Formats: sequence, C-alpha cells, structure tokens
Amino acid sequence: MCGRFNQRATAAEIKEFFDLLRLPDWDWTPRYNIAPTQRHPMIRQSNGTREATIARWGLIPSWAKDEKIGYRMINARSETVAEKPSFRAAFKRRRCLIPATGYYEWQRIDAKRKQPHHIHRSDEGLIAFAGLWERWDKGDDPVESFSIITTSANSLMATIHDRMPVILPTAVHSVWLDPNVTPDALTELMRPYDGELIANPVSSYVGNVRNEGPQCILAD
Repeated sequence: MCGRFNQRATAAEIKEFFDLLRLPDWDWTPRYNIAPTQRHPMIRQSNGTREATIARWGLIPSWAKDEKIGYRMINARSETVAEKPSFRAAFKRRRCLIPATGYYEWQRIDAKRKQPHHIHRSDEGLIAFAGLWERWDKGDDPVESFSIITTSANSLMATIHDRMPVILPTAVHSVWLDPNVTPDALTELMRPYDGELIANPVSSYVGNVRNEGPQCILAD
C-alpha cells in the first residue's frame, strides 16, 4: 500500500532527474503530505517526448460512470495489474512515473496503535514510483488521474508492512514509459526495490491529511 507520500525536490531538480525539456505551470513548493484525490505531477511519454503534467491521484478508468471510483484506485497491485479491468488498458499503453522524495507507511504496534514511518533515500534525493494514468471524459470536464503500482516488501519494508510502491531506477525509466514495450517485458521491473532506502519513525502528525510542512517527517 502507498497511501501518502512527499515531494520536496525543486522544479529544477525534477526537470534534470526526469530529463524533461520543460515543466508545466504549477506551484512547485515542497509538499510533505500528499494524499489521495489531490493533484500532483506525473511524467509520461507523448509523441516520443517526455512531458510532465498534473493529474489527480486515484485512477478513474475511462469506462467508469462515476469519478468517485478513483477513491478506491490509488494503488494497483503488480501481480494483477495486467489483467484487472480497472488497470489493464492503462498498463498496456499509459504508464507514467510519479516523482517523490519519500513515502509513509504505518506499522501496527498492537490492536490500538500504529507507528508511522518515513521511507526515503539517505541523501533525500528523488525517487520515481511506477504509475499508470487515464483520461476520463464522462464528466463536465475531462479528468486525468493516476495510480501507483505496489509490489511485495523488500527486506527493509517487511518489518513495517508487507507492501511497498514499485520504485524504478533511472536506467529503466525509458523502458517503462515506452508505450510500445509489451506488458510481458515489464514484469521484471515491478520487483521490490533493491536500492538504498532508510525508514525513520515519525510523529502521528502526518496521519492528518490537513497537516503539511516539515513536521510531517520529524519524530515525536
């Protein structure tokens, strides 16, 4: 599961990391507590060129009658993404990268308590979640949305939760974004991340979606 993340890099850092020619008009102020249904940049390929655009977190399939289905589509499981009706069309042709600098996961302590952790690179650098995107045209205005793909936990995450987002190394970004790459060739990319990550316990402050700012990544 990936239900909350942060993006604290500058616009210039995002542009360089994802090899973009330009960025959209967007408030690139660091975000510490990005939640489902909120808007966030995604990177996709269009006419052979990478572009960044702004979309809503929570994928709305093109065939959906109601956009509220997006509330349940914030994550897509790597094990079933190629077959599940909600995701299989996007997985074939509409894959994207979601820029982040860390994400949060809650470790169950006992029946009443959960400890939030901030998972990130030791150098606080950018990471790229593997994502899918869709365009929904059945409302008053078109809505572009995305989902983050998850996989089984690596050794670090296994002590906290049994799932984690698929994090893609820069070397495979082009492969992931290429709409001509077949889904069968992508299976190997959706594995637990083997790069360096660290997990820090943080305060319950991050649990409230209305809370923002550096306090989200601080311990009690």
